Amino acid sequence: MSSSNEAPWVVGVTARAPSNIAVIKYWGKRDEARVLPLNGSVSVTLHVDQLSAETTVAVSPAFTADRLWLNGKEVPVSSHRYESCLAALRSRASTTQWVLPPPQGTNAPAAEQGSSKQQVVEIGAERWQQLRVHVVSANNFPTAAGLASSAAGFACLVFALAELMGVKEAYPGELSAIARMGSGSACRSLYGGFVTWDKGELPDGTDSMARQVKAEDHWSDLVIIIAVVEEREKDIGSSDGMKRSAQTSALLQLRAQHVVPGRITAMEAAIAARDFPAFARLTCADSNQFHATCLDTAPPIFYLNATSRRVIGFVEEFNAQGGQPRAAYTFDAGPNAVMFVERQNATAFLSAFLLRFPPPASTPLSSFLTGDTSLVSMEALPQPQASPSPPSSSEMRAAPDGSSPPLKYILLTRPGPGPRLVSRSLEGSQVNPLTGFPL
Repeated sequence: MSSSNEAPWVVGVTARAPSNIAVIKYWGKRDEARVLPLNGSVSVTLHVDQLSAETTVAVSPAFTADRLWLNGKEVPVSSHRYESCLAALRSRASTTQWVLPPPQGTNAPAAEQGSSKQQVVEIGAERWQQLRVHVVSANNFPTAAGLASSAAGFACLVFALAELMGVKEAYPGELSAIARMGSGSACRSLYGGFVTWDKGELPDGTDSMARQVKAEDHWSDLVIIIAVVEEREKDIGSSDGMKRSAQTSALLQLRAQHVVPGRITAMEAAIAARDFPAFARLTCADSNQFHATCLDTAPPIFYLNATSRRVIGFVEEFNAQGGQPRAAYTFDAGPNAVMFVERQNATAFLSAFLLRFPPPASTPLSSFLTGDTSLVSMEALPQPQASPSPPSSSEMRAAPDGSSPPLKYILLTRPGPGPRLVSRSLEGSQVNPLTGFPL
């Protein structure tokens, strides 16, 4: 342990972690404090290049408090969610060593600087209980808009702090159980590909953790199309919505006990077999039942809007024309649609979709369509028209008055890997390497 008059230093790491989208939904907790779910869930990890959180965590003896900056704004870390994750990681920390960068602006000759001994800081396991951390995190996609931004954020926080503090899992899934205490769905973002969150049975929640069903390259031709309807934060957050549903919805209890367990088994089998029609039927059905549960809540919760319902009508019509499911949709707690197609159908599906949901006026297709555009044939897609194709009868039933806000943009991605370490240095990060504060 360093002496109290040690020279000031700052060290840290930067990591990136993906978002995920549940295809069998988690909604409702049996234990609010431990974030233990009423039912298990299954998700697809979205590629980190398109939807991720990037988090820099720094530590210094000069820091007087744990502090967090999210998307450029400081937010309190006094909530139980942050405190639980930090306490769990500090209790598992090990002794770590850090090579300090050479002091900037030193008067020593260049030759002498190059030959001088490197400064090494050793942080003992017990010292992590006293040291405070600064956390600077940013998402590259809308926050609190139903795209699992908290999942990416807490997964990245836990992964980065584990790297900083030298935390090693004592058993598979331990880090996912810690991330769960911050945000339930964050546990699934600790793995790539296709992931199940087992709800667990133990009262202390130690068996409620995520496990990978299949890696991201198992179903390499699966294309994910995200239609962003709203970028603002939703009116009722997921935590408040879950609590309200758990207290008032009889359908939620029926779903958790009698429907979801069988669906998890069927979904894992569909993923293993790459059986898209089975995957699509389960995904759509579970999304619809989740939102039915929200409507069964008192007072009811409306996460979908008219555009969301039109998207549902469009996908159902597209599938009916093909004789079997060629596309799937799912909506988390928000109006934004996440759709799945296999690559062989991706260009045809997106072409038809763009005719019904074109870019806003004066917006070129290259700006409207973002993400991994190599997943479709861009030259085959229709160019923006003055007016979209008229809505189908199924879309009219979804939005009978014909009014629905246009899409903000469409993002293309695919199943991706879990978290990754970007750097074990603060150089080039979101943090000033001299002060440990955000740039």
